[in-house]
Amino acid sequence: MSHAPKDPNQKLNIAVLTVSDTRTEESDTSGKYLVEALQADGHNLADKAIVIDDKYLLRAKVSAWIADPEIQVILTTGGTGFAGRDSTPEALAPLFDKHIDGFGEIFRAVSYEEIGSSTIQSRALAGLANRTLIACLPGSTGACKTGWSKLLQEQLTASHMPCNFVGYLTK
Repeated sequence: MSHAPKDPNQKLNIAVLTVSDTRTEESDTSGKYLVEALQADGHNLADKAIVIDDKYLLRAKVSAWIADPEIQVILTTGGTGFAGRDSTPEALAPLFDKHIDGFGEIFRAVSYEEIGSSTIQSRALAGLANRTLIACLPGSTGACKTGWSKLLQEQLTASHMPCNFVGYLTK
């Protein structure tokens, strides 16, 4: 089965989740950046939410989005560090049908060029679940810019070659 997208101009429906105990819609610069970036590339904002850093609440929100056939991508920001309540990897990795190991590896490699060895404290990860891409980025706006511009933007562009994720996410 080919995973090439049927339409090289295919745009995706993307949900954005900010994981934070303190951010509000007004103070959520990382979530705002991701919304602006995906819309600037012509994608559709399917939904946006802020959920406190609780693994069961995170699983509930992301599971609902995974089950929604209209949502093809979920971008999360926050909860990927080592602080006591950071639980995004523990919450979401069990939901993945397939882990995209290279996402975290490449994120940390390109992030190293920007922040040096501090990137070792990032537990950025990604996976596929029910034909939905879930990409978990750190909570800083800078990290979201790195993740979008260095990884996600190309991989969510149907015409990007030699391969991209769009064909896996669309029917």
